[in-house]
Amino acid sequence: MIDLRSDTVTRPTEGMRRAMLEAPVGDDVFGEDPTVKRLEEYVAGLLGKEAALYAPSGTMTNQIGVHVNTSRGEEVLLHEGSHIFVYEAGAPAMLSSVQLRTLPGENGVLEPDTLRAAVRPEDVHFPRSRLVCLENTHNTAGGKVFPLEDFAAVAGAAKELGLKVHLDGARLFNAQAATGIPASEWCEHADTVSVCSSKGLGAPVGSLLAGDEETISEARRARKAFGGGMRQAGIIAAAALYAFENHIERLAEDHERARNLAAGLRDAGYEVPEPETNLVLVAVDEPFEFLEALAREGVLATPGKPGFVRLCTHLDVGDEEIEKAIEAVARITAGTRQR
Repeated sequence: MIDLRSDTVTRPTEGMRRAMLEAPVGDDVFGEDPTVKRLEEYVAGLLGKEAALYAPSGTMTNQIGVHVNTSRGEEVLLHEGSHIFVYEAGAPAMLSSVQLRTLPGENGVLEPDTLRAAVRPEDVHFPRSRLVCLENTHNTAGGKVFPLEDFAAVAGAAKELGLKVHLDGARLFNAQAATGIPASEWCEHADTVSVCSSKGLGAPVGSLLAGDEETISEARRARKAFGGGMRQAGIIAAAALYAFENHIERLAEDHERARNLAAGLRDAGYEVPEPETNLVLVAVDEPFEFLEALAREGVLATPGKPGFVRLCTHLDVGDEEIEKAIEAVARITAGTRQR
């Protein structure tokens, strides 16, 4: 079975397993796990931030980011297709008592004027606009990179309006690999940033939230309250550290395979936008029928935005698997034409 559902399905490499086996550990809730500390310091350095916090998932680091940047009853502004809005189970309302206001934007990019028009005036009738959440790369847009110039512009507008900025950078290092721009340059414009080790980087679990020391101290309290305090977490933190140290540069391989997959799908007669990173969107009339046909051919994928199926390249998919996936789609196309 060729699994193109997500880059979260990867299995630890041998080097990663060895790092996990040999990791020194301690109770992280007491601040005593040396491997977690090394990971947090390393990722904070990569992102150009003072401190970082390790947590079990990207949803948790995003939700902690929302929590530490807002107060109850305030409003969070974000793109209508953002992961925080679409895929995180209403957690901002549940955990932080804030409301979300969604905004339009092509390929996940918010425009400064759109943000300015959405911010509420000070009035007892309105919630206070407090935080804008930006996403890079943008999941539902098909792994699109949020261009640095545009990111800086909308973040600058947010600052002028008195808003904090949180960056959902679950696949931020894919943006780095695609553009050659260091991840830290996007992070300069954000108060907090969440990055995942368990997507393209291939670790089995974990994400980190980075920011200034005071904010991350509050984030540590929120992590405990949200149930994310871990004990001998160095075992999994070692895998995350290995991923950040060894797997960032190889993300370019996933991007190349995504382009090859897209080209093969176009040759089979499908409309496929050119991927910028490791996510491939295929336009189909009946996404669930297409997914079932793929599964019968030994290829797993997921629904994308309406009218599309999403395929994701990753650490466990090589050139041979990409060719087999293209051949499977060609067989589906041939079978459709014969009916």
